Amino acid sequence: MTSLRVLVVEDEAPVALMIEDAVEASGHVVARTATNIKDAMAAATSDDFDVALLDLNLNGQRAHALPVTLTARGKPFGFVTGDGEAGLLRPFADAPLVAKPFRGRDIGAMLTLLQARL
Repeated sequence: MTSLRVLVVEDEAPVALMIEDAVEASGHVVARTATNIKDAMAAATSDDFDVALLDLNLNGQRAHALPVTLTARGKPFGFVTGDGEAGLLRPFADAPLVAKPFRGRDIGAMLTLLQARL
């Protein structure tokens, strides 16, 4: 299995650390962690990564432009969110979803699904 470079988008520091740990425990590398919409959009637009793990609610702001940008770049992504399926945009309802709270193996399973989409 080839190691993935993963963009993590999460505004809560403890949760971001848990996701980063799960990514690394799964044999992958965190390319960048973005904690707000501005940084997340900059990363989604131009950073070098393979897949992204997204929280759509960043500091109370909805980050609905992220999946659009990632799709345009051909970057597979999944959602890690406390909102569940109700918070997803209809065009992206087929993206993998891990609900908070999660276990590390949930992140690992999502990364396996995303790797298959490359």
